[in-house]
Amino acid sequence: MTNTNPEVPLSEEELERKKKKEEKAKEKEMKRLKAAQKAEAAKLKAQQGPSISKASKKKTVRADASEENPEDYIDPETASGDKKKLSQQMAKQFSPVAVEKSWYAWWEQSGFFEANSSSSKPPFTIVLPPPNVTGALHIGHALTAAIQDTIIRWRRMSGYNTLWVPGMDHAGIATQVVVEKKIMRERKMTRHDVGREKFVEEVWKWKEEYGGTILKQLRRLGASLDWSRECFTMDEKRSNAVTEAFVRLYKEGLIYRDLRLVNWDCVLRTAISDIEVDYVDIKEKTPLKVPGYKNMVEFGVLTSFAYPLEENLGEIVVATTRVETMLGDTAIAVHPEDPRYTHLHGKFACHPFNGRKLPIICDSILVDPKFGTGAVKITPAHDPNDFEVGKRHKLEFINIFTDDGKINSNGGSGFVGLPRFEARVAVTEALKSKVFLCNFFSHPKRR
Repeated sequence: MTNTNPEVPLSEEELERKKKKEEKAKEKEMKRLKAAQKAEAAKLKAQQGPSISKASKKKTVRADASEENPEDYIDPETASGDKKKLSQQMAKQFSPVAVEKSWYAWWEQSGFFEANSSSSKPPFTIVLPPPNVTGALHIGHALTAAIQDTIIRWRRMSGYNTLWVPGMDHAGIATQVVVEKKIMRERKMTRHDVGREKFVEEVWKWKEEYGGTILKQLRRLGASLDWSRECFTMDEKRSNAVTEAFVRLYKEGLIYRDLRLVNWDCVLRTAISDIEVDYVDIKEKTPLKVPGYKNMVEFGVLTSFAYPLEENLGEIVVATTRVETMLGDTAIAVHPEDPRYTHLHGKFACHPFNGRKLPIICDSILVDPKFGTGAVKITPAHDPNDFEVGKRHKLEFINIFTDDGKINSNGGSGFVGLPRFEARVAVTEALKSKVFLCNFFSHPKRR
């Protein structure tokens, strides 16, 4: 029962019930007041007419704030190269253009950034890592320039004879690709159609167009570079220096010419450095799109096939992920301690398409007897490991590809003119027809 006698104290349970009841009543009253306020606001809104959206309000605020044009405060009186006049009234808003206007031209004109060759001050020099002339600068260039600019200005203020050398790099293959695409887009011609001299002229035109953009960007950054020493890695002075260095190294016996494997780009038809090669790791048989081919090309496939042996000794099975290169095979290597092939040491296999005699050689460096069949086809002209084997055993080096990646006359009349990946299919089918093809395996590789 509930206690109705006010003189009798309430129990703890009754006090708790009373407290909850009061809280519910208070919450109910708050909801009622909130609803009433909302209704009143809606009534006033209806009386005032159409509403103004938040976006419109923001636009109005921005429009009011931008009535003052910061460009009105750019000093119109200071001539280029003169010290900036500061009598102009300052804008209420910060405007980088207004603040920075005229200063850099005056710094440059006054020679503040130029090194003095006859100065007795201690020298301090930085060479700007030359940006590639293939395009415009990005945020990474700005970061590097800001760090170097801070260092060179600090040294200059510390009493050093500072030199910060500006310049640009021709970027080699990267620029060549960009210019080639431009010529193809505009004239439907390759660099071979244009010719070497005309193509070099196009590269210089590209440099003048985009190099100018880079120099403007560096000036906009406020970089305190000595522009009197600006250089380009293909200009006459740098080219002469490279030639001079090459001649000196040659005379000292430090440069020689030799037959070596290179990374060859069949589209650009030029050698490229290791650092310019992008590798793709493939874990299993994978079809990939290759430029210049309509159909997908399968990679990560290990193809095994048999070479017939002379003297009716049977056959020897080898495996490769590039079966088309067998057209340039000049030997078959086995491990000298592999008992399976001891009886074949010094014997010969016969090439099924051109009749070339392939010696069975022993090589413990290349061959792993536990991998595959323990016999390895050797193509010295088209594989870095095989190249080394070819040098060790004085094998013949037979190049089977043209500059654009097609089979040349060394590959045999049945395959001449085929692009390398089409030749892969053709060679596989030809091996099948001669019953020399053994099997296909999924094989992880890097391409």
